[in-house]
Amino acid sequence: MLLMNEKIKASEVALTGLRGEDLGIVGREEALAMAREAKVDLVCTSLLSSPPPCKLVARGAAKQTDAQEKKAERIQGGAVKTKELRLTAHIEEHDYETKLRQAEKLLTSGHAVQLTVKLAGAKEGERAKALIDRMLKELAPHGTRETGIQVSGKQAAVKVNPA
Repeated sequence: MLLMNEKIKASEVALTGLRGEDLGIVGREEALAMAREAKVDLVCTSLLSSPPPCKLVARGAAKQTDAQEKKAERIQGGAVKTKELRLTAHIEEHDYETKLRQAEKLLTSGHAVQLTVKLAGAKEGERAKALIDRMLKELAPHGTRETGIQVSGKQAAVKVNPA
């Protein structure tokens, strides 16, 4: 968990500056004042030692690196669950947008998505392929496809992994 600014409750902190310089042991209020003055965040790097080591970090950078670390942990955390979204080749625009939002939500939460388009007839294969291509383009910021589009018999499918 990331402790920042006023959430740090220790009376003294071992402070590190913006460029990595050691500023020594400083009172909490003084460290917060220094952070406010420099328009940066005061971030606690560990709660296991006393006084806790803290550093001055550019605003927003700490949250961003924390989010990246959590994402990397989630990816390394084991098997990614695959969720299937079923569509038809003759989907209406509103339903398409709903399925797209569902796919985005699943991908951002770390799940892989299997897009499956059910085919009613042999002639729907091209239409299903076009639908999946459109969906893949719109999902590009959230995930990358693992397989090519497979059209077989009564369905067309593709697997998309989280980005």
